[in-house]
Amino acid sequence: MKLPIPRPEDFRAPAHAPAVTARIGLWLGVAFGLCFLTGLLSHAAQHPPGWFTWPTRPVSLYRITQGVHVLSGIAAIPLLLAKLWSVYPRLFIRPWHRGLAERVSVLVLLCAAFFELATGLFNVAQSYPWRFFFIETHYAVGWIAAGALAVHIAVKLPVAREGLGVRPDADRRAFLRTAWAASTVAVLATAGITVPWLRRVSALAWRSAGGPQGLPVNRTAAAAGIQVPADWRLEVVWEGARHAFTLDQLAALPQRTETLPIACVEGWSATARWTGVRIRDLLATAGAPTGRAVRVTSLERAGLYAASTLPAPHAADPLTLLALRVDGQVLDADHGFPCRIIAPSRPGVLQTKWVTRLEVLP
Repeated sequence: MKLPIPRPEDFRAPAHAPAVTARIGLWLGVAFGLCFLTGLLSHAAQHPPGWFTWPTRPVSLYRITQGVHVLSGIAAIPLLLAKLWSVYPRLFIRPWHRGLAERVSVLVLLCAAFFELATGLFNVAQSYPWRFFFIETHYAVGWIAAGALAVHIAVKLPVAREGLGVRPDADRRAFLRTAWAASTVAVLATAGITVPWLRRVSALAWRSAGGPQGLPVNRTAAAAGIQVPADWRLEVVWEGARHAFTLDQLAALPQRTETLPIACVEGWSATARWTGVRIRDLLATAGAPTGRAVRVTSLERAGLYAASTLPAPHAADPLTLLALRVDGQVLDADHGFPCRIIAPSRPGVLQTKWVTRLEVLP
């Protein structure tokens, strides 16, 4: 016996209504928009084009933008599932070719959205079960998702306006409250990664505590293959000249203590009191020019972030330190002993650890 193929009008659950779809779509659009824009900012901070300079103030700027990026992505997951539940009856439109272009564009959007959310979750867990480079691929697919979303909004704007103009009944309001509550719970369960006062209620927060000296660690000294030589020196290099400092000489220079957050691309962040020498003072002591960008090189050899570039505004900022201590203690090996960079409003992957060389760029 051949079963009849259902039609969209055969689905009568409260969730399958334009008033519901439009409202969830609005919330989802906000979440996707925040995630996309803050993702662009994070990418620009890590890989700045020539015309762009990431600011040094406020000192928690990257902590905020990257926290919003990750949490808006988490908020989008239950909203996306609710949206799919609301609209899936449209898969049964007949004849099948009617609305085919719209469905293909939605398929592109869904594939890109699920890819971004899934790989983003793997990234925060520091698990990479694929062979492509996460950063470049995540960034490229983000543009695809944004473009597909813009097309979808343009096509569906009249329907969305009509749906938003209809007041949903009690059953539909219950479904909307459930979707909103699920998204809120997901955010609260993880927001402790970057919001300190939520850490006690964020049962699913990752890397918000623990680690040596009370700070989380992404890459340990053992994983990076770090071996600090007995004759370690910090080299300061500039055009035609160089100067070397021993660790004792660095410790003998005027020390500054600053309270700064360290914020990771995975969304977690933590605040600590860092003590060390101002980069600009260190360069001046060595006789090197100041007010320029500085190339920072680590003892690490094989990592993607074994070297970084401090832009001129960061190198000149009085809060930017070559840190020797954290919270009054000598840096643990996992936190960058013998010294590391700590700069305001800077992605954690660029706060280079195990520093061995500073090169003042022309």
